Amino acid sequence: MKESNSKSIRLQKYIADCGVTSRRKAEELIAEGKVKVNERVVKEMGIKVDPQIDSVSVNGKIVDILTVDHLYLVMNKPRGYVTTVSDPEGRKTVMDLVPISTRVYPVGRLDYLSEGLLLFTNDGDLANKIIHPRFGITKTYEVKVFGKVSDVLLKKLRNGVDTPEGFLKPKLVRVIEQLPGKTWLEFRLEEGKNREIRRICEACDVTIDKLKRVAIGSLSVSTLQPGKWEYLSKSDLMKGIGITKDGTKRKDFKDYESDKKSIDVKKFSKKQKDAKPATAKEFSRYRKDEYYATIKLQKEAKEKRTLLKLQQEGEVKLIPSYKSKTKKQSK
Repeated sequence: MKESNSKSIRLQKYIADCGVTSRRKAEELIAEGKVKVNERVVKEMGIKVDPQIDSVSVNGKIVDILTVDHLYLVMNKPRGYVTTVSDPEGRKTVMDLVPISTRVYPVGRLDYLSEGLLLFTNDGDLANKIIHPRFGITKTYEVKVFGKVSDVLLKKLRNGVDTPEGFLKPKLVRVIEQLPGKTWLEFRLEEGKNREIRRICEACDVTIDKLKRVAIGSLSVSTLQPGKWEYLSKSDLMKGIGITKDGTKRKDFKDYESDKKSIDVKKFSKKQKDAKPATAKEFSRYRKDEYYATIKLQKEAKEKRTLLKLQQEGEVKLIPSYKSKTKKQSK
């Protein structure tokens, strides 16, 4: 182990650069005593290794940065997949959609109900640049919320909110489409903290119906169908996120530009004159923690209406189990 060598790399960075896992997860592995340097368990943070001299193993397997071929993929993530390498609950993960032998992992997160652009790589150094707030890479999202968004509410979303996890403030929020009972917003973030948009909206009593990431930097998934992915070269990825080889932001870089124009909320409010405000409490049942229970109840109610209608029309007889269930419920 080298403590002061110009060729030395911090251990957690070295592990990430080898494509084993993210830098943050590498730190956890070190703390758990699962990393060895030159056959000695290392638990201290800040230790440096020289790729030319030191031997590093993770969970008993040697990792060598000199033999790593870095890969870069972009996917249009569909809803209903967990953004993780494996899920203890047995749910489908985004890795099920990437049937390649080389190990890659997702960069950042899109939660189970979210969709859109997701990057994969085994290049831990570049992954960290994309995620870390100090590089200021803009992530663009289109978010459909329940109800009508007023000018006052729009300003509140733009100004940011205090949460138990700290102050959250988007780079930009604008209205891009108004539907009879819902509103499409565009959010732009630089920090991209965990569930940042959902937490901002919930703090403002706004419920999200659909959330999709449409771009990172100038990269978009406009040509990819949900669930599909394609390879990227490192140069195309660096160009797309606006980062130079030395890790600085390109001076002439321009973020993704949407072809959807901003809507003047006051001017177009007549289109939603009968719509309930986005802050209406009744929409809260569609939030993530209650979403599936609500959908299940709606499905059961729909099946009940359909069955009763057919029974009334004489097309089917009332199912005994259903009949007994309704009798018990009526008691």
